[in-house]
Amino acid sequence: MSTISYAKLTGEISANLARLRKGQPEMMRGFGALSQAAMAAGALDAKTKELLALGIGVAMRCDGCIGFHTKALAQLGATQQEVEEVLGVAVYMGGGPSLMYAANAMAAFGEFSEAA
Repeated sequence: MSTISYAKLTGEISANLARLRKGQPEMMRGFGALSQAAMAAGALDAKTKELLALGIGVAMRCDGCIGFHTKALAQLGATQQEVEEVLGVAVYMGGGPSLMYAANAMAAFGEFSEAA
């Protein structure tokens, strides 16, 4: 089990982003618009895009990304097998360090799946 609580981490990041939103509203609106456009359903559905985002988050070693994207995947009904397969690709692309973050992503998905 990971020592990180991803529910706590995402809550803390959200609180910090709220403060940044006040100080940099235009930048945050721009990032929000980018996020909505990138994640909008099109040829790929929302779950597929979240799986891609999780894989990239693991390869880039981003705990916040792991938290937010595993939470979204749990809410979208992703299966453990789907998460495991995308983590396999992330490890392939990111090597040993990504393997360590893939283990964290499994813990985060388990945490959010139990809460869903």
